Formats: sequence, C-alpha cells, structure tokens
Amino acid sequence: MRCVPLLRCWAHGASPFPFLHGGFAPLQHHDLVQVDIYEKLPVPFGLVRFGVAPDHPEVKNVTKTFGQTARSERCKYYGNITVGRDVTVAELRQAYHAVVLSYGAEDNRTLGIPGENLPGVYSARAFVGWYNGLPENRDLKPDLSCETALILGHGNVALDIARILLSPLDLLRKTDITECSLAALACSKVKRVWLAGRRGPLQVAFTIKELREMINLPGTQPVLNPADFTGLENAVKDIPRPRKRLTELMIKTALQKPGEMAAQAAAPRQWGLKFQRSPQEVLPTADGMRARGVRMALTRLEGSGESAKAIPTGDVEELECGLVLSSIGYRSLPLDPAVPFDSQRGIIPNSMGRVEGAPGLYCSGWVKRGPTGVIITTMNDSFDTAQSVLEDLRGGVLDVSVSKEGFGAVGSILSSRGVRPVSFSDWEKIDAAEVARGKAAGKPREKIVDPQEMLQLIGH
Repeated sequence: MRCVPLLRCWAHGASPFPFLHGGFAPLQHHDLVQVDIYEKLPVPFGLVRFGVAPDHPEVKNVTKTFGQTARSERCKYYGNITVGRDVTVAELRQAYHAVVLSYGAEDNRTLGIPGENLPGVYSARAFVGWYNGLPENRDLKPDLSCETALILGHGNVALDIARILLSPLDLLRKTDITECSLAALACSKVKRVWLAGRRGPLQVAFTIKELREMINLPGTQPVLNPADFTGLENAVKDIPRPRKRLTELMIKTALQKPGEMAAQAAAPRQWGLKFQRSPQEVLPTADGMRARGVRMALTRLEGSGESAKAIPTGDVEELECGLVLSSIGYRSLPLDPAVPFDSQRGIIPNSMGRVEGAPGLYCSGWVKRGPTGVIITTMNDSFDTAQSVLEDLRGGVLDVSVSKEGFGAVGSILSSRGVRPVSFSDWEKIDAAEVARGKAAGKPREKIVDPQEMLQLIGH
C-alpha cells in the first residue's frame, strides 16, 4: 500500500492539544500513515501550556504522551508557522491527502454592554494567558490595586481566576506561573472576589473538584447566601449524580455555621457566588478613567435544569469593584477564506469532523463543536474525528493512488516566504532552558514569554 502522509494542522488556541493526545489513532491503527503537525507558536501544547491553571500540574501530564508520539519516525512537528498566512489551507491540501484543523477558539465572547472597554475590565482569556505566559498577553499589566474583583461567569475558568487571585503566594511560587504575574500578584490588593452568573445554583458550569479546591483554599473564606439555596435539597433528589453532589456541596457551604471552621472565619480574604444577575453596564469612576463597578439586572428563571433561561425582572443593583473579569466563553475565528465557517455558531460546519463540501478536510476540538467541555471531552471528540479519517482512508474517500509530498512541498513554500519552522528537537532545547530557569527559582519551569527570545535560543 502507498504511504499516506496525513497533516494535523494545530494552531494554538483553546482546545488543540487533546486532539494530538487522542487523535493519533491513524498512527496506531495504520502502519503507513505519516503525520505532520503545524503549530502557530514555536512551542507546542496549546491549551495545556497556556490554559491549564499553573497550580494544576497533574493535568499537564498529558504532554508526555505527545512527546512520545512526536519522537516517532512517522510524526513530525513544525512550529512557528501560521496557517492562513505563512501557508494557505489550499496549499496544505495540495501537499497532503488529509488535513485536520484543530486550532481551538482564539477569541473571547464580548459582553456587549456599555463600559466593557474601560481600564480595569479584562477578558478571562487574556488574564489566563497573562499568568500562563501566552506571548500575546505578556504585556497585559492588569491593575490589581482594588480590594474587590468581580468575575462574570460560573465556569471552571472563573474559579481558576478567583483561585489565582486569592491563593497564598507560597503556593503559587511552587508552580510554573510566570515571574511577572507572580510579582504583580505579590503587590495585589485584591482580597474579595465575587463570581456572578445569570442563572441559579442548578445551572453553574464549574465542577465539584474546582469548587472543593476553592472552598478549601488556605486563608480564604467562602461566602454563600443560604437564601440562594432555599428548597434545593428536595430539587436535587432526581438530578444526575455529578450535579447533585455539586449542589449539595454548595448547600453545605452556604449553611455552615460561624465557628464551624474557625480558621476560615478569621481568613483575610473572601470569595462568593452571586446568582441570577446579568451585567447591564460597567460603571466608570467620576473622571471616567476606569471601572468602579457593574450595574447588574436581577433575573428570574423560566424553565428548569440546563435549559432554564434567565429573564430580567426589571430590578437592578450596583456592585462596587475595581477589577472586572469577563468569563462568559470563547469563540473560534475563521482561519482561511478557503475553509467554510459558520460565524453564528463559531464553528467549521462538519459531520463527525468531516468539513462540509471539502473531502479530505477535517476539524476537531472547539472549532468543530463549539467551546464547551473540558480536556477529556475534547479528547473523546478527537477520537471521533480520527475515526472519520481512518474510515475515509479505508473506504477509498481519500485518494492515495497519487503520491503527496507532504512537508517536502510545504517546506519549499515556507522557505520562499522566509519562514523557518521550529522542530521538536528545537522545542526540547527551549524546554530544557525553561526547566533550568525554573530550577534556579525553585519552580518546575520558568516559561519564556517572548517568541523572539525562543527563536534566538535555538539559533533561528
């Protein structure tokens, strides 16, 4: 059988890495498949490197699987290449029998309210990118001089941000959080964080592990209003077990009597959940120079469970805060005019990962199904796309009767445009330098946040 070069186009974003972890099924189940991976940044790992919280190192262990695969003779990594600019999707399709787009969600949803562009208002994506060393966010410099922060959203990312804002510095110093963000947090005056959502306790999107971490965070007291949970003990009896356990933990925390946890009662920092509140306007200071609070519309719920909708009641309240972080979701962007894109849904139209109207073109991750779920969700989704590629390969949908040059053709195009790819061995040099810098500082690694510094390190 003829050798079948396959491409994984993997530009950094919110969800590309799990595809590589789960999507190498073609390598495992077809001996003649070759896979080339293209990445926008010089460094691999996308979401795992730039999205996972620095105090969750166990989640990052999936990179070991990628390392094993990337060292295979049938797999090659090419970093520092922006697909759609350095090389077009049409050029990739000419060079490969199959092209898989797995570039995640590189933008955030906006609030669409007055004042959201005031200084002091940041997207969760930018803030997470800042403390995780994403190059495009390295100069964010968030103002942490206020005492109260408001996070809009009830998902795991919102809890991650709250935890980073309130964590004792001794805990953060042992992580791979960037040096500049650690220095900024050391000077932070934030001691109170509210997390607000449009709906109620039964609709929160975070998981019990992250909630439990937040409740047990040293030096921090949870503040939940018992009135928000009235009647929920009976309502949770017939709901799925994960949601039931999560709600029961919130109820237990809300009903906790003063003195039951003396250490928490005396904690210098607080966090809490606010329900059925929808942001209407970010309020400016008297001089109009920055945010001072958010006007919230109070809501009531129509329907129940996951499908419940938040309807404004007409009542409003103002919440004073000098730092506003919007964590209401992400959205994918079109990559190349040659690739169909549904702007309304923010996805590439597809069926089981097969891009509509484009045989041999596939997609995976958030750009395939929208920005929902955690890493394991995206991994399972990636298995489905990998299976579609294998089915099309075995079923003759992919024409392997014609030889394709793969990177041989793409490399010539890149060279003619002055683009020099970064190899996996190049990345290993960057990795070794980061680990060495981290060791000197008593950390697992100190990330290099400037791509030019990365390239200079490997002699590019």
